[in-house]
Amino acid sequence: MPRQAASSRTSNGAAPAAPAAARSAPQKAMDKLGLVRDIDLALHLPLRYEDETRLTRLCDARDGETVQVEGTVRESRIEARGRRQLLIRLGDGSGEVLLRFLNFYGSQQKSWGPGVRLRVRGELRHGFFGREMVHPTVRIVQDDTPLAAALTPVYPTAAGLPQTYLRKAVAAGLARAPLDEVIPAALLPRTWPSLREALDFLHHPSPEVSLAALEDHSHPAWQRLKFEELLAQQVSQLRARAERAHLRAPSLRARPQGLLDRLMAVLPFQLTGAQQRVVAEIATDLSLARPMHRLLQGDVGSGKTVVAALAAAVAMDAGWQCALMAPTEILAEQHFRKLVGWLEPLGVKVAWLTGSLKPKMKREQMAAVASGEAQLVVGTHAVIQDQVEFAKLGLALIDEQHRFGVAQRLQLRRKLESAELEPHLLMMSATPIPRTLAMTYLADLEVSTIDELPPGRTPIVTKVFADSRRDEVIERIRDEVARGRQVYWVCPLIDETEASDQAADEAAGRASDRRPPLDLSNVTQTHQELGETLQGFGVGLLHGRLPAAEKAEVMAQFAANTLSVLVATTVIEVGVDVPNASLMVIEHAERFGLSQLHQLRGRVGRGAVASVCVLLYGSPLSDSGKQRLKAMVETTDGFEIARRDLEIRGPGEFMGARQSGAALLRFADLQEDQALIARARQVAEVMLREHPQAAQRHAARWLGAKSEYLKA
Repeated sequence: MPRQAASSRTSNGAAPAAPAAARSAPQKAMDKLGLVRDIDLALHLPLRYEDETRLTRLCDARDGETVQVEGTVRESRIEARGRRQLLIRLGDGSGEVLLRFLNFYGSQQKSWGPGVRLRVRGELRHGFFGREMVHPTVRIVQDDTPLAAALTPVYPTAAGLPQTYLRKAVAAGLARAPLDEVIPAALLPRTWPSLREALDFLHHPSPEVSLAALEDHSHPAWQRLKFEELLAQQVSQLRARAERAHLRAPSLRARPQGLLDRLMAVLPFQLTGAQQRVVAEIATDLSLARPMHRLLQGDVGSGKTVVAALAAAVAMDAGWQCALMAPTEILAEQHFRKLVGWLEPLGVKVAWLTGSLKPKMKREQMAAVASGEAQLVVGTHAVIQDQVEFAKLGLALIDEQHRFGVAQRLQLRRKLESAELEPHLLMMSATPIPRTLAMTYLADLEVSTIDELPPGRTPIVTKVFADSRRDEVIERIRDEVARGRQVYWVCPLIDETEASDQAADEAAGRASDRRPPLDLSNVTQTHQELGETLQGFGVGLLHGRLPAAEKAEVMAQFAANTLSVLVATTVIEVGVDVPNASLMVIEHAERFGLSQLHQLRGRVGRGAVASVCVLLYGSPLSDSGKQRLKAMVETTDGFEIARRDLEIRGPGEFMGARQSGAALLRFADLQEDQALIARARQVAEVMLREHPQAAQRHAARWLGAKSEYLKA
């Protein structure tokens, strides 16, 4: 058997680990798929099914159908014309079919000789020499060999893991898995099967069942499984929220005529109604003696930074420190410059912490943080390094929270905890979360939404061009810069050898799941090309591999309009604010995710001039690529973009690192299962209140250690 006997298994149902050298290729492949515990195998459901429960006579079979036939070998030969092939002619008394094998072993020709009875399954099609099947599944049978009693499962697999091996492993795991009923029967519909019955059925459905009900996941067995999964997630997150309610935090209230009022008085603009609403929500949370755990979401350019500054002012007014962490140095520096401009004239000391600081400067900044002299600390992941100590940290702000890995966010939470008080936490995102996603993945968070853009923002027109029209786009750039405007040109790569470095340096693990192949045009070539074509105009280069000082200098020149064109990678995705920039060109736009395209587009349209975003694409376009570009043309609404992104990518990719690379929702569909989500939420509340031990067992069965990632 693929796994060891039940008596030798560990307490969590996993087989004791064998030495790496002793493990077979199928065992290693199963480990990669996460098939370690018996429950993992039981929940590894088929992608599809093959019907091996019935035979079809050749005279009744139609071309194009996948059928199973049984007959006697009439002829077996190897044909050497062109590609070497094994040809088997099979007859069942009602007709004949030619079986064609392009890859085969010599032993197969001997085993499948004339007179041998074979049961084969494959797609029947009309070939040059009559009806044929190419590479059907083949089984030698006797006259009394029984047919399968249930549909044959076809499982998701990996290289080195044959279906036969996987089927045996899943069957063994399913038989051993602890699938006792944990949810009280009164909380479940009577029409649903038990968990064991549901899984037994889904692994081996009877041939009479509707394949449509299996494929669209509407069968009661599927409903039970999806509900179990959603319930585990809701239980985990409601427990996290309940645990947080018992923690203590400083009660932060702004003083009358204090820092908050003085900052409001010097801001060079009026807050929108939406900004005023979320500031009030955050201020209410900060005033409570339990830690705030809130997500601030808003579209590109909606003014989240000023809301963060006002929240920090409340905390600092109450005598506590604040920390703001951003995923990239460029974004952190944008925040730093804005906050220094607003707060330092009011007497606030702002510290700067990034990995690129020279040792002496870093020691000085850390000393200011440790002594409390620095009331606000802005930086990258350097803020959570072990040697950084805060005198009195009351509020932590995380910008673009989905761009941080789960481990980093958990490390920040642990770092902020103290023996007596835990600081408040405000996370920010310019990627709006659709409501159904918030109900499932963010059930332990309070969510504030800025759903109004500041006045004066000009609409952005989005146009899609094939890469063959690149010269026309460059001419449009010449026109723009001649009028004194500025242009971004975004490329997906640094150079042909540094794709992985770019992903690590620029996106902290989330550049794009659609990693470009290495033969794409790259940023250094494009910079050279535009520099030669647009002589007389400054063309800058910006990417994640540049030294920090050089990046800062390039950005300063572009902000000052001494550079007309900025050729960059996705380091400019968030935080860059140059009102004079009116044209954004995104090269190989089909390689970027929809939310990332929307973020990049948001770098223009920040001034009074009408702005354009040009999406250049290579061919051929995939279906999902077409959907993304179509969505970009049809809407500039970040919430609609988020909804479509969820439809295209699904929740796993949309939430990024929150799931630590493993989808916490494998079976439920957030678009179609909203009723199940609502039911799971209600049942989770009842179980935590009336059956807490059962609730804990249920979450542990489904999530194991992953429940920690839902809290991040």
